[in-house]
Amino acid sequence: MRIDLVITELFVGGAERCLTQLAIGLQERGHSVRVASLGRLPQGHQADLLRRLRERTIAVESAGCDRSRDLFRAHRWLRDWFSQHPPDLVQSMLYHANVMTAWASRSAGVRRVVGGIRVAEDSSFRRLIERRALARMDAVVCVSGSVERFAQTAFGSSLPPTRVIPNAIDLTEIDRQSAFAWSRIGWPDDSQVLLFVGRLHPQKGTDVLVAVVADLLHRFPGMRCCLVGEGPQRAALQRVADALGADRFQLLGWRSDALEMIRACRLLVLPSRYEGMPNVVLEAMASGKPVAVTLVEGVAELLAQGTSEQSCPPNDPAALQRLIETLWPDLPSLERLGCQNRARVAQGHSVAGMVDQYEMLYRSLIFTK
Repeated sequence: MRIDLVITELFVGGAERCLTQLAIGLQERGHSVRVASLGRLPQGHQADLLRRLRERTIAVESAGCDRSRDLFRAHRWLRDWFSQHPPDLVQSMLYHANVMTAWASRSAGVRRVVGGIRVAEDSSFRRLIERRALARMDAVVCVSGSVERFAQTAFGSSLPPTRVIPNAIDLTEIDRQSAFAWSRIGWPDDSQVLLFVGRLHPQKGTDVLVAVVADLLHRFPGMRCCLVGEGPQRAALQRVADALGADRFQLLGWRSDALEMIRACRLLVLPSRYEGMPNVVLEAMASGKPVAVTLVEGVAELLAQGTSEQSCPPNDPAALQRLIETLWPDLPSLERLGCQNRARVAQGHSVAGMVDQYEMLYRSLIFTK
């Protein structure tokens, strides 16, 4: 099969990791794969996924369109890209890629188009635009059952047939990671760390975390907290970091060694307001770590029987504080939950299994008259 994969950008993130795993997996099975990024390609440390694709000689090209005023230029570029080497099927992931792909693929005569919904973002404007795009597609992949239910409600009869294909993770890659040495950021190497990894954005609930972090640090003198990521809340969070002091709280920005930090932390926290299937939770589970997360889309499907012990309602600082205060001092429970999480990932989130599901979907569309 000739498959084109389209994404908004290729900076390291959950959807971008999924696309990279899918592209490599399809190529290993003998299919012809190309990747298109609407935005400019990343450079430096954030180009890890791009390097992986190019090491496998997978063609990666960019429209170089990062602003809303580039809309028509992105459409023309993508239409021409499809037309030069017509694919059997196009798979898009994320809102902007879905919209641009639906618009450009039809004018280029692409036979089959599959969209990808990976987050339950309840924006009325985006819903209106994306509804029209999805109506022109042959199928839509949802990253979790809860995202599928969101999409069915949000898009109604305009939604084409859906398929739930969860995120996957390579346990071999996880196991290659060494535990982070906290002395690299000025803390003792045996530090007990509450870790957040993600975009510093209201979606991820960083404001909910910092609303309770001072009380948590006061109650547990051995606790240290650090936040890894970039985003629009950086300036506000820096003021919190300055007030609490670098010995107990650090704001580290984007880090290429975030997986090593996950391997070394005591507890991963993610107080999101909405999600799809949070990839950082999957990474923590694969690393054998317990988590303290909000019960948003995809979380119960990841945690299964461990959901009640490791989650709380979203947008509720008091509930998040109670959850962390319950988990933090109970070392036997932390170890049990970490082992349980690892086993859960090993059973249901292999990369080969994910690629199998995409491949079967593509075959069913391409070879159906």
